[in-house]
Amino acid sequence: MNTSKKIYFASDFHLGAPDYNSSLDREKLVVKWLDEIRVDAEEIFLVGDLFDFWFEYKTVVPRGFVRVLGKLAELTDSGIPVHLFTGNHDMWIFDYLPKELNIILHRKPVVREFGGKKFLIGHGDGLGPGDNGYKLLKKVFDNKFCQWAFARIHPNLGMGIANYWSRRSRLYNVEFDKQFLGEEREWLVTYCKEILKSERYDYFIFGHRHLPLDIKLDEGSRYVNLGEWFQSRSYAVFDGEDLFLRYFQEEKSLKQ
Repeated sequence: MNTSKKIYFASDFHLGAPDYNSSLDREKLVVKWLDEIRVDAEEIFLVGDLFDFWFEYKTVVPRGFVRVLGKLAELTDSGIPVHLFTGNHDMWIFDYLPKELNIILHRKPVVREFGGKKFLIGHGDGLGPGDNGYKLLKKVFDNKFCQWAFARIHPNLGMGIANYWSRRSRLYNVEFDKQFLGEEREWLVTYCKEILKSERYDYFIFGHRHLPLDIKLDEGSRYVNLGEWFQSRSYAVFDGEDLFLRYFQEEKSLKQ
């Protein structure tokens, strides 16, 4: 790792939600953040739910999001690797973004090493104990036949159904997402501690939970949840020695 460069992590932008104007405002902030970090970014990890919903038909993709897509293409064209993880809201990203933007797409957690530190990075959905209903639903959504069947629906109807479902899911979980359940009840903390019994990691980096969290698991390992961009605008940065949670401030960006 270049010691003058940094590794950036962010998650849960949920572009498209809850309405066009709010999403556009948030998208512009994301673009400003990407512009700010590009000066010292060695790699960028967008750890799931970039979109509130996304489905790629063979020749049709969702309209909108041109600012952030253009900025990601600009970053990768300049030589900065951008990693994108599918989340529970945008698991139907297929080959369009990797081809057009030259991003690196991940569907499962990945292991990376930076500055001699070992990272496990993933969105976080479906990991750990419980949430069996969602785990079953994810298997359905991952099923190739189900994806083929959905693609047979006209985009006007299909996208309408999917966006309604996505909004319902987010509204159902909005209060839960605001609450820290305590270490013993946070399933991703439980997941990390189970992993540590057999394999060592310095950092576990996840999204999905919509809470910025930095929890010490033991003397050498931390679980960091990246939060979301509806309110906290939180992200993490690794400077080659340590990992920090940060909060993007629009005023700071405008002054620079």
